[in-house]
Amino acid sequence: MPIKNYKRLSLKDRVIIQTLLEENKSKSFIAKKLSRSRSTITREIKKWIIKPGDKYDASLADWNAKDDYLNKRNKDKISTFPRLKIYVYKGLLKRWSPEQIAGRIKKEHPKDPVMAISYEANYTHIYSHRQARLNKKLIKLLPYQKSQRRRACVSTKRGSKIKDQVSIEQRPLHIENREEIGHWEGDLVIGKGQKSAIGTIVERKSRYTCIVKLKDRKSATVRKQFVKEFKAFDKQLTKTLTYDNGVEMAQHATLTKQTGMPVYFAHPYASWERGTNENTNGLIRRYFPKGTDFSKVSEQQLKRIQIALNNRPRKILNYSTPVKALKLEPS
Repeated sequence: MPIKNYKRLSLKDRVIIQTLLEENKSKSFIAKKLSRSRSTITREIKKWIIKPGDKYDASLADWNAKDDYLNKRNKDKISTFPRLKIYVYKGLLKRWSPEQIAGRIKKEHPKDPVMAISYEANYTHIYSHRQARLNKKLIKLLPYQKSQRRRACVSTKRGSKIKDQVSIEQRPLHIENREEIGHWEGDLVIGKGQKSAIGTIVERKSRYTCIVKLKDRKSATVRKQFVKEFKAFDKQLTKTLTYDNGVEMAQHATLTKQTGMPVYFAHPYASWERGTNENTNGLIRRYFPKGTDFSKVSEQQLKRIQIALNNRPRKILNYSTPVKALKLEPS
């Protein structure tokens, strides 16, 4: 019995299918026209025409068939399409996360099936060959530069020693729900040998970030610099501050007196209660990895990074920027 030579449908074949369907030709007629079996044509059409009103698109069908074919052979989409690869790599070089790249490309190319990628597909491509030279470089461009993807562990709760602190449990519920602008989270990013630090304060709803230069980690220094930052904003934008249990916020009562902002304290070792701030500190660590001596970092350097972060598209803001979300810039 002779072996049949099976030939896949080409784009030209699919264009003929689309044209004949638009002329209301039957599947048998199309099969005869293309010298194909009726079952081949029927399978092809049924993939796309499921209910009345559905239309067959030759270009989309051809792209989908090629994508399926390549995926079966473990060649991912980014490796397959050069212009998609260029877009993803450029996004990584801009310090965008895989999620931001996936969201942004969807906005810029909404009807282009080639330029559509999920953030998981981006991660899969980056971690596909973790020991390869190129992949090591791509991993270095990620927010946390992990050698492999893993979930963070939750720490246990412990005590705190700050006097007269007000627990986060007493914070109004609408703050938790991010219903309005003006509620901030604060923390320090510690430098080399625990001897230097910078302050970070982040607005919960807009994700607007201030990076604060500190000459030391004393509570008086932190309070003075935070007050200076908050006073630069309109009163309506500075309503509350949520902090961890670091002793640098020991002068919280004075900060409240000078700014009118009540200070609430998260539970000890419960970083998820200030998740916005923790995430932001992770972004800052991309610029200043552990071991950085912040005493050698100028205020101008910090403000350049602050501007970059506040003009960075964020998934949580529907890929708008913190500057626009805080209404410091026209929409």
